[in-house]
Amino acid sequence: MLVACKKVYKSFGDQEVLRNINLKIPTGKIVGLLGKNGQGKTTLIKLITGLLTPTRGEVKIDGRPIGVETKARISYLPERTYLDRNMTVREVLKYFSEFYQNFNQPRAEKLLKELDLDINSKIVHMSKGMQEKLQLILVMSRDAELYILDEPLGGVDPATREYIIKTILANFCEGASVLISTHLIADVEQILDEVIFINEGKIVLMAPADKLRADKNASIDEIFRKEFKW
Repeated sequence: MLVACKKVYKSFGDQEVLRNINLKIPTGKIVGLLGKNGQGKTTLIKLITGLLTPTRGEVKIDGRPIGVETKARISYLPERTYLDRNMTVREVLKYFSEFYQNFNQPRAEKLLKELDLDINSKIVHMSKGMQEKLQLILVMSRDAELYILDEPLGGVDPATREYIIKTILANFCEGASVLISTHLIADVEQILDEVIFINEGKIVLMAPADKLRADKNASIDEIFRKEFKW
């Protein structure tokens, strides 16, 4: 099992953000971590990536505790922009190539050309949508075993969302898994193999996407809206 969380709790002071999280993510699957904003999705992601540690419980990647080795196997797209806006695209590629041993620069350059992004452009001169695409290119150009994308569709127009979904499908490594956290369920549900619903810091549903749709005779988006009156 690629990711395993067992009886995981996370608190910040007196506030309990995650409660009794038990989940498994197999290899070779695209999994949706679905929930409204503020329900614990990003906190759970940060536990898996090692940016946070659980208050209680354990998180393992391929049977190993979170550490330097597991972090190298994960390619993570955070919700907020993290790039130095004064750098050029070329400088960012050089930085990633030097920092990550599994960064595939030819793939990154190919994706830049497909998108007609100028490798000499400064990030500060790029639109928000272009910056979102650049970040996705950087993440998907690593030969990782797990790609974690936190709200990759937030704040971009529908055409950009379509590009992002196509880029995800075309570029994650064979046998790898993808965990997509989003509240924009209708935009991604067609690519999901499995879904996890999270609400108020608890996992309330985990199921294969096709089975859930068949059992409920409804789309994942419709099921989510009905469950949470959204």
